[in-house]
Amino acid sequence: MSEAGAATGKDPTGEAAKRPRYRRILLKLSGEALLGSRQYGVDPNFCAFIAAQVAEVHRTGVEIGIVVGGGNIFRGLAAAAKGMDRATGDYIGMLATVMNALALQDALEKAGVQTRVMSAIGMNEVAEPYIRRRAVRHLEKGRVIILAAGTGNPYFTTDTAAALRAVEIGAEVILKATKVDGVYDSDPVANPDAKRYDHLTYSQVLVQGLRVLDATAVSLCMENDTPIVVFDLNAPENITRVAAGEPVGTLITGGSPA
Repeated sequence: MSEAGAATGKDPTGEAAKRPRYRRILLKLSGEALLGSRQYGVDPNFCAFIAAQVAEVHRTGVEIGIVVGGGNIFRGLAAAAKGMDRATGDYIGMLATVMNALALQDALEKAGVQTRVMSAIGMNEVAEPYIRRRAVRHLEKGRVIILAAGTGNPYFTTDTAAALRAVEIGAEVILKATKVDGVYDSDPVANPDAKRYDHLTYSQVLVQGLRVLDATAVSLCMENDTPIVVFDLNAPENITRVAAGEPVGTLITGGSPA
């Protein structure tokens, strides 16, 4: 800090504003988030963009778990709608999340962040098995963990997996990264007059049927008082800003925000 900053008690670089509010977070990424500008698969450049933001948060001392979806490669529910057995489709989708997790791990390690992929489905050659105590230990050692293969069971979304893992590892908040800047009362793409919420309760999300997370995930967060922040992943430094407790996106809690 400069002499001027010391005299005023303020940090002229603005770094104080970005000090983390949370000790441990769970970042939920959709598979579509890894598409970048592509129509299918993984965009390495966008993975690097995400990894740079995660690395920045990690350097502040925040412990980070990540759950990633697989919709950029395969959606079990969509396949079931076309006649495939739902359980089979969901298992294929879980495998897609493992591919995404490995791609994200590569980007994070290139950014200098030690990372472990942990899978709910056994595949020891490419990922560790998910064991809660081991996951927590990795976090305590300063490693980012990527939790792949959902819950390991069909009929559960990766949103539910994110809520479950957040509760298991003791995350203080779920950061739900999306393509829009929060939760709206209707589709902001189709309706330019859609209203964005700054704060919602779990009950409002459920009663109004706001499709930000599935109902099982929201109910699990409500039962365990785990807040959710829905924010725009594409805006630079948004992950850092949310981790610092800045009012970004929409906050979902059990009552009025503190």
